[in-house]
Amino acid sequence: MKAQLTKGNEAIVKAAVLAGARAYYGYPITPASEIAEAAALYFPQAGGVFLQAESEVGAVNMLYGAASAGVRCMSASSGPGISLMQEGLSYLAGAELPCVVADIMRGGPGLGNINPEQGDYNQLVKGGGHGNYKTLVLAPSSAQEMADLTAWAFDLADEFRNPVAVLADGYVGQMMEPVRFADPIPVAPPPDWAVTGTAESRKNLITSLFLLADEAERHVRHLESKYKEAERKYTRAECWRTDDAEIVLVGYGIVGRILKAAVELGRSRGMALGLLRPITLYPFPTVQVREVGKRVKAVVVVELSTGQLVDDVRLALNGSVPIELYSRVGGNVPSAEEVLGFIQRTFMQSREEALIHG
Repeated sequence: MKAQLTKGNEAIVKAAVLAGARAYYGYPITPASEIAEAAALYFPQAGGVFLQAESEVGAVNMLYGAASAGVRCMSASSGPGISLMQEGLSYLAGAELPCVVADIMRGGPGLGNINPEQGDYNQLVKGGGHGNYKTLVLAPSSAQEMADLTAWAFDLADEFRNPVAVLADGYVGQMMEPVRFADPIPVAPPPDWAVTGTAESRKNLITSLFLLADEAERHVRHLESKYKEAERKYTRAECWRTDDAEIVLVGYGIVGRILKAAVELGRSRGMALGLLRPITLYPFPTVQVREVGKRVKAVVVVELSTGQLVDDVRLALNGSVPIELYSRVGGNVPSAEEVLGFIQRTFMQSREEALIHG
């Protein structure tokens, strides 16, 4: 298909429709509002449903109903709206209902501001709702990946019968880039577990309520086994110029793109830098991080939060290599020069301290 100049937010919707999604329920919020606007245009054109809910709480429960009927469905929001959806996401995971939710992150906490940030990492990657469940989380860094990862998100949601989140910052959502979309796939018939209203379908609404302790434990262990399978099968990370790197930079979303520029600029100045960009935030690419960690002297995590991704990097490396965090918040984004300046200051100071105490 010919490339189309497309905003990242719109790419999500086009890719969803081409992937067979036929129901969108949501409520507009900056910087994700273009997703609802595009869904209002494209879903009905494809014979699907667009409904602006009265709130994000309403939207996520509409997802519950559509997913119960076996329809590929989605929603989108930003930080405050995703917070309101958390109980519903827990219900969807507990009932083993597939859906896709895009989170185009803005500043927080509270209403924060409408500028892009990456402060929603923990609430989606760690499962911000109640109980023992996980949300699979994909992190695009371009408009093309907004399309590609959204299509993959629907496949993952169906495979694991679980919510999948596309987690992007507002910069990626708002930028326009050429995108090549996949060919459309036919809408699949409802799966055998779906509630379709026919005599052959399930008569009761799909539920995750288990009154007996042993039944509840069996169900939670079953969910746990699915997440472990996802961890075995699906971890993705871009490892770029890491083979001969002494310092590896780690970041996702728009930060990953900035860090690629920092690596190029740093290497032109004789700095042996590399990049590791997580694409799956859950399952986290622990193996890839550890392999890179074996070859380097230090790791620098850069993120648009006060430090959330860095915790998973620390867990993966388990003290095997020094880890530094450079963060910006409030909608401020570091330039490649700022990142290089931080690296020079941090590791020059470390060398000086080593000489003093050596």
